[in-house]
Amino acid sequence: PFFVLGTFFLWFGWYGFNPGSTGKMHTKEVAYTASLVAVNTTLAPCVAGLLVFFLRARVVAPKRLDVGGFCNGILAGLVAITAGCAYVKPWESIIIGLIGGALYQATSMLMLKLKVDDVVDAVAVHGVNGLWAIIALGFFGDPAEGIGGNGVFYGGDQLGVQLVGSIAIIAWSGTISLALFVPLRKLGMLRLSDNFQDNGADMMEHTPSKAYNNSSAIVA
Repeated sequence: PFFVLGTFFLWFGWYGFNPGSTGKMHTKEVAYTASLVAVNTTLAPCVAGLLVFFLRARVVAPKRLDVGGFCNGILAGLVAITAGCAYVKPWESIIIGLIGGALYQATSMLMLKLKVDDVVDAVAVHGVNGLWAIIALGFFGDPAEGIGGNGVFYGGDQLGVQLVGSIAIIAWSGTISLALFVPLRKLGMLRLSDNFQDNGADMMEHTPSKAYNNSSAIVA
């Protein structure tokens, strides 16, 4: 239940983040932009979450109803639409959300296969879908609509800009991450010990120890 509640908290906050980024609503045009953003911020996560839920229930082993996957699918859709939320039409946001959901599921499975320790699917939700969000804006968005889109599907040239931006972001964040994480790994400070993880950080270093765990026993 806390997983679902947290997802709704994030989704609700996204309405402040995306529509609120217009910064004002004093004219009809700006109010229309904010409303368009709100609609897109609703549709993309809906379809992304439902796609992941369907795939895990009917297609991907073990073919069970996965509420956690559903919630992460919603977050993936939110990330996927954020970059282009003000520049695409609602039907385009549905396509962006569907692709975002599929990318999330594929990446989540790949991380498991590669045995990457990503317990919250951060790479699948934020990494891959953040990249997709940037690139998607290069494909979608009709200049004729007058809302700022310039996608290649409509003869625009925005895709090149989005690709260069993506490369710059990857290079910057990758360099900074390596500079921080490599020394931490060499010092043995990058991850918690196995014993610490077996017991859980809540039990080992937080107080009260029962805040998130009904059991007071600690594994020796």
